[in-house]
Amino acid sequence: MAILLAFAPFILFAIVESLVGVNAGLVAAAIVACALLARDVIIRGHSPKVLEVGTFVLFAGLAALALLTGAHGSLYDVRLRVDGGLMAIVLISIALRRPFTLQYAREQVPRDLWDQPLFIRTNYFITAAWALAFALMVAADLTLVYVPDLPAAFGIAVTIVALAGAWRFTSWYPNRVRARVTAQAGGKP
Repeated sequence: MAILLAFAPFILFAIVESLVGVNAGLVAAAIVACALLARDVIIRGHSPKVLEVGTFVLFAGLAALALLTGAHGSLYDVRLRVDGGLMAIVLISIALRRPFTLQYAREQVPRDLWDQPLFIRTNYFITAAWALAFALMVAADLTLVYVPDLPAAFGIAVTIVALAGAWRFTSWYPNRVRARVTAQAGGKP
């Protein structure tokens, strides 16, 4: 569930930008990203998560750029930057050998599993599923930038399908891995 909360700035951005405007959406998302980061670090005493730090930097940077220059591009240009930034955060977490899902998964499993190769590999697969979802969203954004006559529903549909697929995989895959390990151990957990 914590991983869903980490996407709150992106959800808020989508809502606010459609109701009020792009700049307001960027600012609102930056504020929520900052609040989530502060919640984890100051209130809960946790180390900052890669996704939350990256989200704050992304939205604060885009908001500052838009407010200072007065330029933000079309809605689809901004969505492309947001979704591309999110995909970059996820890919960078993989490149740094710290898949972003690992920090959330460690909050749900006993500490003795944290360094197990299977646990780490499982998180690489889950993080890759999220990267694929974000890549699909970026592809939809690019399509809307270069084919502006397409209805906005195209981008919305791709986003919903991509995120639902990643969320479903995140829920399903660890159970599959556990079932396989249990079967290999002769039915013993």
